[in-house]
Amino acid sequence: MRHVKRLGAEIPDELGGLRLDRVLARVFPDYSRNKLQAWILKGRVHVDGKRMRAKDRVDGGEWVEVDSEVEPILDCEPQAIPLDVVHEDASIIVINKPAGLVVHPAAGNPDGTLQNALLHHFPDLVSIPRAGMIHRIDKDTSGLIAVARTLPAHKLLVEQLQKREIQRHYIAVVTGRITAGGTINAPIGRHPVDRKRNTVTDNGKPSVTHYRVVERFSYHTLIRVRLETGRTHQIRVHMAHIRYPLLGDPVYGGRLKFPPGCPKSLEERLKCFRRQALHAVRLGFVHPETNEFSEWEISLPDDMEMVLDELRLAEPLIAPEGR
Repeated sequence: MRHVKRLGAEIPDELGGLRLDRVLARVFPDYSRNKLQAWILKGRVHVDGKRMRAKDRVDGGEWVEVDSEVEPILDCEPQAIPLDVVHEDASIIVINKPAGLVVHPAAGNPDGTLQNALLHHFPDLVSIPRAGMIHRIDKDTSGLIAVARTLPAHKLLVEQLQKREIQRHYIAVVTGRITAGGTINAPIGRHPVDRKRNTVTDNGKPSVTHYRVVERFSYHTLIRVRLETGRTHQIRVHMAHIRYPLLGDPVYGGRLKFPPGCPKSLEERLKCFRRQALHAVRLGFVHPETNEFSEWEISLPDDMEMVLDELRLAEPLIAPEGR
């Protein structure tokens, strides 16, 4: 079921001579230009009672009406799934997503997702695209996700994301001993054979990942990663591309290897770690209400902390050639 809300306004004289779609973006700033153009095509926009095309020019002073369309999420039912709410106010919500929780319904995961949980805990999100989620992280990646509670907040946060102004930092454990940090600037696109994977390819989309070393072990490295772009599996693809795949990554990680002299306790811990060792640790953006930069940071989940504890304990026991 779709809900229609009629919007009306007088077009300011100073906008005379501009295209209709540009005028609507100025008069109704809570809605994206793409959405407004779609409503024009559907005949939901009338200027002085007449339909116009997006490219038609206005004179200024006309009365414009828009039958805005709020589309509730039809295929996503509210479910009482626990949420770790890091921050909540009238405009935004920040969630700490656990590993194993899918962000939104898709083929193979019709329910039991973060989107189902959000609709249960915050029913008003039914009128916000994708229940207000601005970005996503993989099922087996843990950490922070931003959610917009209103259409104006959603529009402003999406604009920040598109302008690469939202700061997203991750902590990861990779296989291999990285000597120094760096930047990976390599386009990412769909794998030509395995369509469930992404890869670095010349015809992919521009993708930039910055990383720095936090702690080195004999056969692994703890790194901090900052995304400049947000491609699917970006960190996983880029780190595998430079031959430092994420520990536990079932898609890009390759065969599990143990350093020479690896103690049994570490070997067992690594065998039991069955997800990519990746955690969205920090999230920052300009708050849509206060217009001030806001930032949140959370600690590592227990499974990654336990891996790091074992790596630190095992370090003196690893054979020199493992270094």
